[in-house]
Amino acid sequence: MSDYQHLTHEFSPVFSKDSKVLILGTFPSVKSREQQFYYGHPQNRFWKVLSHITKEPIPTTIEEKKQLLLNHDIAVWDVIQSCEIIGSSDSSIRNVVPADIPRLLQHCPITAIFGNGNKACELFEKYSVPALKDYTEICQIQKLPSTSPANAAWSLQRLCDYWQDKLSHYLAIDSPR
Repeated sequence: MSDYQHLTHEFSPVFSKDSKVLILGTFPSVKSREQQFYYGHPQNRFWKVLSHITKEPIPTTIEEKKQLLLNHDIAVWDVIQSCEIIGSSDSSIRNVVPADIPRLLQHCPITAIFGNGNKACELFEKYSVPALKDYTEICQIQKLPSTSPANAAWSLQRLCDYWQDKLSHYLAIDSPR
């Protein structure tokens, strides 16, 4: 599968009027596109990490995943609205149309933006920051190590510890709605 495909992001960001933290990925993987939701690859550790941080059971359904995010004031989206990509390879991404992050920021009181991995941060800096001139107080993205199975250098426990250290300050953990 070495051919580029032009793809458009087909599912909405998850957020509420209370979302304080925005976690950005790059573009949905093949598995996520099949499931029509974020971090759908069974080996991606995103949901395990968030479950650990929030002290909630690991969600399995899309509705449970949305509820976990919303209960803890977390918004999730991707930096890219459409692009050309080979499979799930972030390194192959080209011809990017960025997601309308300023529109999301108009609807919720985001106080911190985090990138799930280096590539999400790089793409945010390149494509999103120029559109965020009205949000200079929060447009700095904080890099988190990727939860992707390709990031084998980070164990699940190490990811959980790092993410918790960076996110817990911002999250509604002790009193979910």
